[in-house]
Amino acid sequence: MSKPAAKGCKKSNEEVFQGFQNLRAEQRQLANKISELEMDLNEHKIVIETLKDVDGTRKCFRMIGGVLVERTVADVLPELESNRERLPKAIQALQEQLTKKGQEINDYIELHDIRVQRADRPTETATEQPAAKSNVLVASG
Repeated sequence: MSKPAAKGCKKSNEEVFQGFQNLRAEQRQLANKISELEMDLNEHKIVIETLKDVDGTRKCFRMIGGVLVERTVADVLPELESNRERLPKAIQALQEQLTKKGQEINDYIELHDIRVQRADRPTETATEQPAAKSNVLVASG
């Protein structure tokens, strides 16, 4: 009978820790995707600058979904410019999601009274915590 009572509104320390880890993983995925899109944007700019002075009938190759496709510069250049215009909007949307995810993590930390311990800093007050309070200690780094 103790199991249903424990499952009530309180989560175990392991569940709280796992929830925190999941939020951090989602945050890292968003940051990685933003970085990837920024690199794509820079590559698009370089390729567009290179191709804009090239004869439109000249053939070029483009990687689409892992397949190398032969096209002409006149076919590829408008597609690249269209992608270059859409990428900043996608990056902005992901940055907004990243900001929201950071706020969600901060709210989660506050709600569950999580104390984050960095791996590069020694624990200063680990023994000074009162025994009655149930904190979750998370190592990060």
